[in-house]
Amino acid sequence: MIIVLPLRANLSLNMKKYFLNDYFILVLIIANALLIFIQEFELKGTVLDYFEPIFTILFMMELAIKIYEFGFSKYISNDWNKFDFILIIISIPSLAAIFYTDSILQLNIFLALRVFRVFKFFRLFRFFPNVIKLITSIKRALKASYLIITGFFVAVFIVSLVTCSLYKNIAPEYFNNPLNSFYSIFRLFSIEGWYEIPDLIASRSNNLISFFSKLYFIVLLLCGGILGLSLVNSIFVDAMVSDNNDNLQEEVLELSKKIETLTEKIDELNKRI
Repeated sequence: MIIVLPLRANLSLNMKKYFLNDYFILVLIIANALLIFIQEFELKGTVLDYFEPIFTILFMMELAIKIYEFGFSKYISNDWNKFDFILIIISIPSLAAIFYTDSILQLNIFLALRVFRVFKFFRLFRFFPNVIKLITSIKRALKASYLIITGFFVAVFIVSLVTCSLYKNIAPEYFNNPLNSFYSIFRLFSIEGWYEIPDLIASRSNNLISFFSKLYFIVLLLCGGILGLSLVNSIFVDAMVSDNNDNLQEEVLELSKKIETLTEKIDELNKRI
């Protein structure tokens, strides 16, 4: 009895040590994700079917230990912990795989959701140099360019409606409805394989419609794909690097002030001499 109690205490401390360690939980999540990936190949009747319940039990232990350590109110007050709690509860049905191994395939949609918990460990990026400055730059770029981005998508929407009206009967696989047309125009603006659409329309039309269709899509490519996306990209990048330019200007201004102060002191010294 005297020996058992210290062993239990040590076991309890080790469990807390591991399950309260973010790096250990991250390893479990990655291992579970790899297992789910392998199971998607539908390798029935393998020993892998019994590993998923083990991961589920480990995550339930993590949940129980954290609630015991911090208290339910404090634990659930954190948004990431709420997300963890929901996903772990959803994954509990996977324990049925112990008794019904075929059911694991129907449950994978719920098990895959737990992989999203890995996003909480993106906070580890804060240890990277200048990551805070990078995040700040991206936020500033989004604020500075959201109007031009919105305008670009409005333009794509209008063009997709016009193109849908023109070519829904000639090329229904691309323009049979506004949603499909929107996707096709956006794909056209990406420049990749843009010529496939006008070539298909040309092959199904007479020479006159073929000529104006090719001209129409060339104009769309120039205005939307080359000028439009280039404008959006340039404004976004310029907003991201503007902070570096501001810092450089401040440093130059500060250096100029120091040079001016030093020059004044030299002039005063020369007058005394």
